[in-house]
Amino acid sequence: MTPAQTTIAPPQKTPPPPRGNERAHPARRILASQPFVLLVVLVAMIVLFTALNAKFFSLGVFGNILVDWAPVALIAIGQTYVIVSGGIDLSVGSTLTVSGVVAAFAMQAATGSGVSDGLSIFIGIVVAAGVGLLVGLINAFLINVAKLVPFIATLVTLGAGAGIALVLTRGGPVAGGPPSAISLSVPWLGPLSWPGICVIVIVVIAGLVLHKARLGRYVFAIGGNEFSAKAVGINVHVQIAKVYALSGLLAGLAGMVVYLTLGSGSPSAGAGEELLAIAAVVIGGASLSGGTGRMSGTVLGSLILTTVTSGLIIINIDPNWNQVVVAVLIAAAVALQTLRNTKGKKV
Repeated sequence: MTPAQTTIAPPQKTPPPPRGNERAHPARRILASQPFVLLVVLVAMIVLFTALNAKFFSLGVFGNILVDWAPVALIAIGQTYVIVSGGIDLSVGSTLTVSGVVAAFAMQAATGSGVSDGLSIFIGIVVAAGVGLLVGLINAFLINVAKLVPFIATLVTLGAGAGIALVLTRGGPVAGGPPSAISLSVPWLGPLSWPGICVIVIVVIAGLVLHKARLGRYVFAIGGNEFSAKAVGINVHVQIAKVYALSGLLAGLAGMVVYLTLGSGSPSAGAGEELLAIAAVVIGGASLSGGTGRMSGTVLGSLILTTVTSGLIIINIDPNWNQVVVAVLIAAAVALQTLRNTKGKKV
């Protein structure tokens, strides 16, 4: 009789211990997330400025903050796509300026020829978007075809755009457009105006595309590792062209928003706006090396920056200190990001 064979069960593999945030409770992960931290910072700023001047906590001030936030948010949205892809767009400020100036001339001509205010404003929007899109495509050409690094390519268009705006305007504002244009920036739905509502819609769409659509996946892949992205069949040049075209288009629309706020095209409207856009994206948690970033962080980052500007004015502090505050916020955001990456590698 054959003796019974003993079956020895293979040793069970012990699963590796959870790493990083996997050990954390979901509530703890939320509390440690960048958007939550930024939301706390934003609320703390509102409380601080209100304590220093009770007039800050009012519907009128919040309306002004959102009016100032709208163009910054638009250029920061485009900058988010660019930075996540591993690039940089220094031209958004001058693109905002030249788009607003050219649109102002177009609306001036349309109004002078008897066109209605509504149609004139529509013409301005189309012209501003078209000029911005053209600048974005020029940036893409310089990067993809002329093989300039993004920093140099967009530095070239930054200088060219600012110079063209000064030449066209001779240093003065461009008025004479539709008289009712500036009324569109007056809040009518709580603190929201028409430009603010439109920007919120754009933010939602841009966020969904970045985090849910194919373009967004391609952008993250290119920023994470361009060579790997090419290896899996992504046409990097085409996607880069889309990213810079989008950035230029949104900067052009931001120029139109500024026109609606001022009632004229200003040759200095976008001065320094590229710094605010980059700051909003970095404060929002994106890495300048590419591959990481969130639209929610960018939105909160841009809100923090515009809140600081309005708050300093309300409490009677020289607005020039705003640049110092922005520099400190950028340094703090980068330091926090570096600290998180270091802790992640040690785990």
